[in-house]
Amino acid sequence: MGNTDQTELRELFAALVGAEVEDERIDLVRAALIIARTEYPDLYLEAYVNRVDELARRVAAHISDVDDIPKTIAAINQVLFNELGLRGNREDYYDPCNSFLNDVLDRGVGIPITLALIYMEVARRINLPLVGVGMPGHFLLKHYDIDGRETLIDCFNGGDILNPQDCQRRLDEIYSGHLTLRPEFLLAVSRRQMLTRMLNNLKTIYLSARNFRKALPIVDLVLVIYPRSPEDVKQRALLRYSLHQPKGAMEDLEEYLKMSPDASDADEIRQTALSIRRMLALMN
Repeated sequence: MGNTDQTELRELFAALVGAEVEDERIDLVRAALIIARTEYPDLYLEAYVNRVDELARRVAAHISDVDDIPKTIAAINQVLFNELGLRGNREDYYDPCNSFLNDVLDRGVGIPITLALIYMEVARRINLPLVGVGMPGHFLLKHYDIDGRETLIDCFNGGDILNPQDCQRRLDEIYSGHLTLRPEFLLAVSRRQMLTRMLNNLKTIYLSARNFRKALPIVDLVLVIYPRSPEDVKQRALLRYSLHQPKGAMEDLEEYLKMSPDASDADEIRQTALSIRRMLALMN
């Protein structure tokens, strides 16, 4: 992806998730499709927005009273999992396609967070408020009823309703019994946190494959959400340096030092920034 494309992508993403946008007003579908544009630069967003709108219309046709939560959840499950056939990708969990919303809608498979995003946005369109739950290793959704009672929904497993014991079983499957459920695991997360988790999933996949070219635009988008994150600024510097973009790397390293002048690696980073600056001076 060229610098111009990436600048444009950053600007489009910032218009959706920038600091001036209230969190609950963030358009998750469009923001997720901008993330997909890192892989599919010519992706036509509105075609997929329309598909989510259409799914919501299909669900609405099954519902007479949106306040009947069990029936409303059953109607969403019917449309998304039975009719559309969405399911968790157990065969190839770490395929980057599981993180791109267009691929999830086209292929019918995804990971917990992308399936949850579709579910949440269909629900929002029929006036059923759901929030994301950032349980480690397994993203969930939650509905609060009028009395504050919670319903936990697992989109990776066909919209199952979970209790805390079920959540512990999910954690046992992922962490082989080494992680005990804590109350904070089931707290609601913001829309920005949800998008950041999607980006971090992709970044982890790309870095483990040492695909720095694909990791860079992802870190770039994380920094649109959290521009004051020193660790992400440093990570972008190292990626830029690996991809022979010394000027950008030097700017990021200097920015990191401004943010974290007392960091344990500040001296090392200062030396690196200085040597890049000298190298650039020799090139001019």
